[in-house]
Amino acid sequence: MPLNIDWQQILLHWMNLAILTGGLYFLLCKPVKQFMEKREEHYRQLDQEASGKLAEANRVKAEYQEKMEAAKEEIHQARAKAQQTAQQSAQEQLAQAQEQAKQIVARARAEAEHSKERALRESQRELRRLAAEATKRLALQKDPFDQFLDLAERGEDDEE
Repeated sequence: MPLNIDWQQILLHWMNLAILTGGLYFLLCKPVKQFMEKREEHYRQLDQEASGKLAEANRVKAEYQEKMEAAKEEIHQARAKAQQTAQQSAQEQLAQAQEQAKQIVARARAEAEHSKERALRESQRELRRLAAEATKRLALQKDPFDQFLDLAERGEDDEE
């Protein structure tokens, strides 16, 4: 043997390596493959569950969006109805206020007319009283022509 190579030893090492590799393959590779397959199946199931949950979430989201749109429409209708009710109420209050204003004006006119008539009666009464008093004074006094002459005579006396 030229380089001190023992072919029998090499062949035994090769066989030992083949037996070790085969044994390890059956002992380790099979369980690792099974573990990897289980892991892959687990992740596949997680992916399917996630896809299902995502589809469910999209469906729920679509339902909520529909409900939100319906709620918005309902709110819009309720707001329009409330505005219409408020406008009707305002118109009714305006009509009531106008009616009250008409009543107040009518009462004020009636009171003004009454006050006018009362003032007219009082002024007529005062005029009658004044006329009576003037008549009484005139009746008690001298003749106006005589008064004038008396005043004229006195005026001449004062001048001299």
